[in-house]
Amino acid sequence: MSKPQDMDSGAAIRLGEKALDPNATRWGMLLVLFMRVVAGLWILQGLVQWQIVLTAPSDLFSTIPTPTAVAIVYFAVMDLLAAVGLWLATAWGGVLWLLVALSQILVAFLMPDFFGGGLLVVALDVILIGMYLLLTYEAGREPDRRSAPRRAATRLWNRSWKVWENFRR
Repeated sequence: MSKPQDMDSGAAIRLGEKALDPNATRWGMLLVLFMRVVAGLWILQGLVQWQIVLTAPSDLFSTIPTPTAVAIVYFAVMDLLAAVGLWLATAWGGVLWLLVALSQILVAFLMPDFFGGGLLVVALDVILIGMYLLLTYEAGREPDRRSAPRRAATRLWNRSWKVWENFRR
């Protein structure tokens, strides 16, 4: 016999699903919001790198050390790609952003003068990475989380497998 508190008193008269708790934290929504804010920051970083490339008074790449030139081009391209992936809230965007953020940390240690902030850049990246991992973890634990739609190839494979199972009987 079930306990009285386990029973839903409005189940017999309610149409549809039970309403969600309006005070519950919506981790998925917070994750998307976080990804969009970080995407805005990364767009700015990418545009700053492109500004260095496009507005240099002379041949920039012949006057600076090769590792610095490679880092400028790398961040000019990768920051913008990561920002697009984050804005779209895709899994590849998160992975690419993690790669770029870890690259920033590495470059900040190997070339301390590359970023204006130095250790501030490292601290900000570590905080943002921690927040991203926490939000991703919590969003994945949501009970009403919708899974990704199945691809057509997966649906076709499952149907063909069912046909094969019926044939074997």
